[in-house]
Amino acid sequence: MIATTTTLPARWSRLTTPLVSDVAVRQAMLRQLTEAYDSSSRHYHTFTHIRNVLDDLERHAAQLQDPVVVQLAVWFHDALYNPMRDDNEARSASMAQEFLAHTNLTAARRERVSYLIERTKDHTAPQPAADTDLHLLLDADLGILGVSEADYWQYARQVRQEYRLVPDFMYRRGRRKVLEKLLAAPIIYHTADFRNKLEVPARRNLKAELRAWEQGGI
Repeated sequence: MIATTTTLPARWSRLTTPLVSDVAVRQAMLRQLTEAYDSSSRHYHTFTHIRNVLDDLERHAAQLQDPVVVQLAVWFHDALYNPMRDDNEARSASMAQEFLAHTNLTAARRERVSYLIERTKDHTAPQPAADTDLHLLLDADLGILGVSEADYWQYARQVRQEYRLVPDFMYRRGRRKVLEKLLAAPIIYHTADFRNKLEVPARRNLKAELRAWEQGGI
């Protein structure tokens, strides 16, 4: 994996150049991803989120079994994101497969990328016990939950902006269900490093947001 100070286009190039010989294919996919993540409808699920997840995984690089596949999953996992749909992960995985068909990855590794993307749909679902790469991806994806109070409230408001077409009373009900489901999970983070660092602040932040919605909103 690569240094966290490297720009995202440079990271993409470093990741995909060994996989795809045709520079036009690599650049076209980067443009498509940039257009998606830079959409005016995005407020949290942007390239900033992608960078943060990549950065977190970089700090745990020694634990990854297949960093190339995990990084590809990160780049594509929110590529297609419409808050009004429930098939975003499946659609993002399909988009990844269209690009991966141009790579020299084996069919098994291409399918693994899709599998990782689709597992991000529900972080509270039971996960395979021995899949460290999956656990690290899921933990990095939820790293935002354990940040400082100020950064968490910024995240919560950004998510609300992405659902701006949903009336407050409907969003409040749906968001409370999400928060309650996360808080009811035995653990939020699967790996010891993330759990030791973020489990307590994440639960504190989630409880604070839940209280805010119970009192009328954020």
